[in-house]
Amino acid sequence: MTAYIDVPTKTIVTPENKKFAYREIGAPADVPVIGLIHLSGNLDNWDPTVIDGLAKEHRLILPDYQGVGGSGGQAATSIQGMAQEIREFIHALGLKQVDLFGFSMGGFVAQEVINQEPTLIRRALLTGTGPRGGKGISDVTKISDQSLVKALVTFTDIKTYLFFTRTANGKQKAAEFLKRIKARKTNRDRSIGWGAYRTQLKAINKWGAETPINFSKLEIPVLVANGDSDAMVPTRPNSHDLAKAFPNSSLVIYPDAGHAGVFQFHDEFVKEANQFLR
Repeated sequence: MTAYIDVPTKTIVTPENKKFAYREIGAPADVPVIGLIHLSGNLDNWDPTVIDGLAKEHRLILPDYQGVGGSGGQAATSIQGMAQEIREFIHALGLKQVDLFGFSMGGFVAQEVINQEPTLIRRALLTGTGPRGGKGISDVTKISDQSLVKALVTFTDIKTYLFFTRTANGKQKAAEFLKRIKARKTNRDRSIGWGAYRTQLKAINKWGAETPINFSKLEIPVLVANGDSDAMVPTRPNSHDLAKAFPNSSLVIYPDAGHAGVFQFHDEFVKEANQFLR
């Protein structure tokens, strides 16, 4: 199997005339896993260890949002708008049902996809994320801006501060993660522009102030996973509230781990996720 860092980038134009860049990897499957990345993320922000691990058993399709990386158009001004565009992308691929793997903002988008078209979704992995209107989600801009200043002053990647704990272990895991996501050397995806980044931040702020979605009637199996010390989407209460919102859910919390707990504990998460998706 081709490793994720060597997979070519493809494009598709939807009937709504939206161009999406995406990468596809893994075993042939009727129900693929659609990966939805974090705020400002592109195709190179997925941890290749996690993607390769999931791809051993599943087919993964990972798109760029509109206005990001190789995708066309403008960044959507709401999380609901992003979800609508992802649904258009899924339908353009001719898929009747999918599993979702949402990380951070991608977890917000995944929830809106489920809310808009529940019959499209078989299972969902919601990681480093929380429910609509969850505690502290409206503070993401403030936290991101503070971390950006710190990152610029210290010549450090912002994900070091936002994704991992500041313990010795957390700092080491951050360095290992950053090395992994920089492993692809050719045909890397375009970084997000400043305008699209600020548009996404505003969409998150708005979503964080809205009413929670009522998932109480849905039987879709959901796995919620996070680190125990998420600074961006506070683990308590958000991960716990999100797991409670779905009647058929399970919750995994990783110790001494932050927002990117599923990438820090990549081997454990891959094992857990593969078993869940089976």
